Amino acid sequence: MTKLNEINDNPGARVDRVRVGRGIGSGLGKTSGRGQKGQKSRSGVAIKGFEGGQMPLHMRLPKRGFNKPNRAEFSEVNIGALQRAVEAGRLDASKPVDLAALQAAGLVNQPKDGVRLLGKGELKTKLDLHVAGVTGSAKAAVEAAGGSVTLPAKKVAAEA
Repeated sequence: MTKLNEINDNPGARVDRVRVGRGIGSGLGKTSGRGQKGQKSRSGVAIKGFEGGQMPLHMRLPKRGFNKPNRAEFSEVNIGALQRAVEAGRLDASKPVDLAALQAAGLVNQPKDGVRLLGKGELKTKLDLHVAGVTGSAKAAVEAAGGSVTLPAKKVAAEA
C-alpha cells in the first residue's frame, strides 16, 4: 500500500526547461545551440523547399492528373452486408430496398450522393434494390438470387 507522502512521478515525467543564452558555463550560452549567425539562427524561418534560388524540384516536375471538384461520392454497401442484415431481421426482403431502408438497417450512415452496391460476399435472398450505382458482379449476384436492381434515370444535359 502506497502512502500519500511516498507518491512520486514516473522517471522522466517532468523535464526541466532548457535555459539557453544564459552564459558560457551553461554550455548553451551566446548562440544558444544554433551555430553561428545567419537566417537559420533566427526564429520564424521556413526554407524547407528552398534550393538557393535554383528552381525547386516540385516546380521542375510536370503537373499530372486532375481532381474533379464536383465528383459524385457514393456510400458503398456490399451484398454480403445486405444478406447479413436480412438474416438479422434489420432489412425486410419483401419491400423495396432503397436509401431510407438501408439507413434504417444501419448499413449507411451518410448518404452522400447515393448508395453504390459492391459485389463482395454472397446473396441468397431475393431483393428489389433501388440504388444510385452498382458493379457488374453485384448486379449479377442480385439477379442470380432472383432479385432486381433499379438505377436512377440518367440526366441528359440540355443542349443550347
